[in-house]
Amino acid sequence: MTGSNFVVGPGCGQSQPDRDLDPPERYNATGEYLETYFDLTCWTLVRQDGRFVHQHAVDAYAAQHVGERMRPITTAFALIGLYLAVERGYTGRQVQLVHMKIGRRRDWPRLEPPKDRGELTVMDILLAATDAKKEEMLMRPTASVRQTREDRHRWVRETTEKVQ
Repeated sequence: MTGSNFVVGPGCGQSQPDRDLDPPERYNATGEYLETYFDLTCWTLVRQDGRFVHQHAVDAYAAQHVGERMRPITTAFALIGLYLAVERGYTGRQVQLVHMKIGRRRDWPRLEPPKDRGELTVMDILLAATDAKKEEMLMRPTASVRQTREDRHRWVRETTEKVQ
């Protein structure tokens, strides 16, 4: 969506300068917003922390930007990761280990995008002044996006408990 040299991301509603980037094939996002997400993932990976906060960024982004061409496993893993982080207090590394454990399953359901995408965006995190504040803010969209998927909480809980 364009207007006055800005694009508004369909997944999160974030407005950014239009750089005429192609939208990603699998995410419900603009190319501009996907590039901002890549900036966040660079920050999370450079940190090289043992808790692996990168996983929380990946899961929150995928859950917030569900697109019609997204593979069902991507959405399922995102929701499972958010559940484990928010409800169980798992680190990103612990979430990643669960994803590896359940990754062999092949019958993932197609989960529809949420009506509400949550309040905070990738840009909110990137604009935080310190690394500690960025990390704190990263957990807010994780919780916020999780709340938008109340319709899938039971499925996520039951699916996760089967493999634990």
